[in-house]
Amino acid sequence: MEHGNAFLIQASIYFAAAVVAVLAAHRLGLGAVAGYLLAGIAIGPWGFRLIANVDDVRHFAELGVVFLLFVIGLELEPRRLWEMRARLLSLGLSQVAGSIAAISGAAWLLGVDPRVAVVAGMALALSSTALALAPLKERGGLTTRGGQASFAILLFQDLAVIPMLALLPLIGTRGGGSAFSWQGLGFALAVIVVTLVGGHFVARPVFRHIARTRQREVFTAFALLLVLGIALGFEAAGLSMALGAFLAGVLLAESEYRHEIEAAVEPFKGLLLGLFFISVGMSVDFGMLLVRPLVVLGIIAGLFTLKGTVLWVIAQVARLPAAERPLFILILAQGGEFAFVLLGLGQGFGAMPAETAHAITLAVALSMLATPFLLLIHDRLLMPRLGAPDAARAQDRPESGAVIIAGLGRMGQVVARLLHASGVSPVVLDDDPDHVEQCRKFGFRVFYGDATRLDLLHAAGADSAAYIIIALDDRDATSQLARTCRKHFPRLRVIARARDMRHLFDLRDIGVEAIERETFHSSLKLGEIALTLIGGDAARARRIVGAFEAHDREVLAQLYEVHRDAPDRHITVSNELRDQLATTLREDRSHAPPRDGHA
Repeated sequence: MEHGNAFLIQASIYFAAAVVAVLAAHRLGLGAVAGYLLAGIAIGPWGFRLIANVDDVRHFAELGVVFLLFVIGLELEPRRLWEMRARLLSLGLSQVAGSIAAISGAAWLLGVDPRVAVVAGMALALSSTALALAPLKERGGLTTRGGQASFAILLFQDLAVIPMLALLPLIGTRGGGSAFSWQGLGFALAVIVVTLVGGHFVARPVFRHIARTRQREVFTAFALLLVLGIALGFEAAGLSMALGAFLAGVLLAESEYRHEIEAAVEPFKGLLLGLFFISVGMSVDFGMLLVRPLVVLGIIAGLFTLKGTVLWVIAQVARLPAAERPLFILILAQGGEFAFVLLGLGQGFGAMPAETAHAITLAVALSMLATPFLLLIHDRLLMPRLGAPDAARAQDRPESGAVIIAGLGRMGQVVARLLHASGVSPVVLDDDPDHVEQCRKFGFRVFYGDATRLDLLHAAGADSAAYIIIALDDRDATSQLARTCRKHFPRLRVIARARDMRHLFDLRDIGVEAIERETFHSSLKLGEIALTLIGGDAARARRIVGAFEAHDREVLAQLYEVHRDAPDRHITVSNELRDQLATTLREDRSHAPPRDGHA
């Protein structure tokens, strides 16, 4: 019981520190990442010492990066990844190889042992994926050329970790050539193959069967199990857990369950990522800074200078817009979380002295801590002078023509087919897994999920969409979704299906402008056919239907005026308008010519 209480106390400390620090950082305009880092410093060994052992939480917190890469993979379809291959190789290889060469060469010129210089170059060449992508997303920069170049470099860095880990035993004095194992290589390849095959052929059928049960918590549990299982498999094979999660996300990016999976994983990703940054703040060893301040500060200055120079050359060669280059350099110039792994293993294999490893680790942590403050200077001073567009405002503007359809039933199918035939490719949400699977065979972009959920709407792109068409069968769900859209997505124009006249009035009260009753036009058409067969006069049947449609619009207008203030007048107004319609139709009949054409 005491152990349980200790766990609850630690969890409460983490949550309290995160809430207070992030709110304070947001108030100061520093961003959430800086808040988490400051929270870690405050509760760590060099702060109030509320948490003594940092290693206990660091390994668990690394799952935040794993979930982040999984969500990024979900948003990146294999086709797009293949299209990025040239950018991955050109930009990523240039940055990693150039940074290793520059940092290792500078260290060697300063008299550092070549093995230590190479390990330090590999560790410092890597950037923090989590720390770089979070500011990019906040500023809407992932869609810019600089943001896409940053993402390509970060992805290549995650791939480059694998050969770096393989080289450490060969570089170290306690590794030797015998460290290489064909069995280990075979196991690593087997884990990658199982991930690729399982993600494509096993995960989707399992998600389909779980979706049929309508048990959302089981769906969430399997999504988490999938990410954790792949991460553990890659770690056991000596590979990057984040890379395994990214591959799994890419394989599920074309799945009909993509948005539902993203909505299920997103809350856990946010919490664990925040915990990761807290652990980085807790790991800052200010004792080393007091003992060897010039060495630590010199490493930080050299890191930003050398790595920034390499990134500046890459930006020049890639012809990135001048306004995007400062952000491109700043978010990639700092150290990364994988440096902690490489430095720890390098020390273990005898490739680097412990004191040097601790100094570089501290420099990496401080560089990560300094990045949010450098970004603040970028936003406040550099952006206005460079005339860079306000990325946050650009992100809020909806993309022209982006359409979401909620519900793919009787009405939703017709609307989706009509839009698709007109060149508009909407994103369709439906909560029937069999229906979703069947409709995807016809080329529709249909995804499984409950469209009334706010997190699923965010995952489906409601923040940037221009229209949402609500074609749900359920009246209450339609009204709930309309309220959610009006409250959380004010720029999203809502087109809704109404069950009947009363439901139409409810939707108008919510603020929906474009509403159509689900059976009205089909009923008019059916009535026109009946009048034609009964009276034998198709022209008169069309006139009657047109008069009735105009009458119905007037009924709607007048009844809507009284439905709030004087609902008792509904019957009176309806009767008056009905009598007017009868008079109009009698006059039409008296002036109509005989069917045989003679007077």
